[in-house]
Amino acid sequence: MNTKKISKVVLAYSGGLDTSVILAWLKDVYNCEIVTFTADIGQGEEVETARAKAKEMGISEIFIEDLTEEYVRDFVFPMFRANTIYEGEYLLGTSIARPLIAKRLVDIAKKTDADAISHGATGKGNDQVRFELGAYALDPKIRIIAPWREWDLNSREKLLAYAENKGIPIEGKQKVGSPYSMDANMLHISYEGGLLEDPWSEPEESMWRWTVAPEKAPNSSESIEIKFKQGDPIELNGKELSPANLLSNLNTIAGRHGIGRNDIVENRYVGMKSRGCYETPGGTVLLKAHRAMESLTLDREVTHLKDELMPRYAKLIYNGYWWSPEREALQSLIDWTQTGVNGVVRLKLFKGNVYVTGRKSDSDSLFDEEIVTFEDDSGMYNQKHADGFIKLNALRLKLQAKKNN
Repeated sequence: MNTKKISKVVLAYSGGLDTSVILAWLKDVYNCEIVTFTADIGQGEEVETARAKAKEMGISEIFIEDLTEEYVRDFVFPMFRANTIYEGEYLLGTSIARPLIAKRLVDIAKKTDADAISHGATGKGNDQVRFELGAYALDPKIRIIAPWREWDLNSREKLLAYAENKGIPIEGKQKVGSPYSMDANMLHISYEGGLLEDPWSEPEESMWRWTVAPEKAPNSSESIEIKFKQGDPIELNGKELSPANLLSNLNTIAGRHGIGRNDIVENRYVGMKSRGCYETPGGTVLLKAHRAMESLTLDREVTHLKDELMPRYAKLIYNGYWWSPEREALQSLIDWTQTGVNGVVRLKLFKGNVYVTGRKSDSDSLFDEEIVTFEDDSGMYNQKHADGFIKLNALRLKLQAKKNN
């Protein structure tokens, strides 16, 4: 452990058991000044309580920030322009929040003349990588303290014993604790641990927080309309909304129809497989709508190129490379493709499912009824030309068949 020359640390602080113990442990081990930073990214919990807890523990420099609009506008929406999914299923709700938190930790460290930052991510997970790669990309000289890689408080019982020994106030619900490790923000809520560590165990219905069970969802469908401008949603049901408000409204609507539950075994960057359950109601609808809008407005080869690049882009986000030059290069290409992704998509929500029922774009649609029609041809497409097109494309197949026969 290198404890030299650490005078001030900015701690990502939630006010919960883990980060409260970390706060006291940093004082004990590093004998340094602590600055706390608490981010509101739409997790649905009162973040101001962290201020009172930090003050009670003797902290004078406390930062609590509402980052919901920045989070959705500058991180979630750019990711959705790429239709990003990791390993075919995961909408990256935890992954995409980490670069913003890393950015603010570094910003606050500079503002307060701190020489280190600290986080509560464990040594087994992806978040330690995401926080630290992001921090180093933004400030290569920053020092990072990751207590879970240093201390021996590797169980809830040890954490509680340490908290009791140090007189750290712990609420009753934290002493009991949830059977799951949960992480929430405006895009999703995740669940890990407990019975989920057995991939054969079915999640308890009581675990889910944002969505009703699909079988208990309303027996009538609900239709909604989402308007896009340059690939980003800007209106919901004809009402213009800010990014955070639009996603929040979508979460509520989709959640009551049981949309957005997912049960995944994923490959962590550190090398192990992990089973997690996710609720991403608004994001699930948004992905469906965005792809529908692109189907009408994007060129075929551009669409296919985006689909080829998306897994690479998703892996960069999942593995913590949001601030890397390759992600920024890909983002420039993706954003260029979105200039004509403008229009309205109509969707039907019903018992856990999302159906596209219509899409339109007044100025950017590449769909031409005169060409597609099964009625009289307009003269814009000569069906006889297909004969030569097929024969030219069949040539290599015919040569292969000739050789094989």
